[in-house]
Amino acid sequence: MNESDLALIGLAMRAGALVVGAAGVRAAVKRGQVSLIVVANDHSRRTEEKVVRLAKGKGVRVQLGPQARELGRLLGRAPVQAVGVTDPQLAGGIGTVSASNEA
Repeated sequence: MNESDLALIGLAMRAGALVVGAAGVRAAVKRGQVSLIVVANDHSRRTEEKVVRLAKGKGVRVQLGPQARELGRLLGRAPVQAVGVTDPQLAGGIGTVSASNEA
């Protein structure tokens, strides 16, 4: 994940188009509100089982992001395991679809 991807995540937050935290992301995925999920590259097994598996089952793209501490810092919070981007256009601009970047 590069600096422009991180900037787009920050923009999504400022635009109100970001769900922060594994529980919130999971709920938003169930409601069909998420276009992309970014998971910390050091995410927990629980996040893998609860969020990533659900997202893949629902056809939501999952992007591997920075470490949880860095993702949280970007958002002005404690470490964050997962965020969901709700705006399809912003989501489309984040990351490239490749095996090395997908969770």
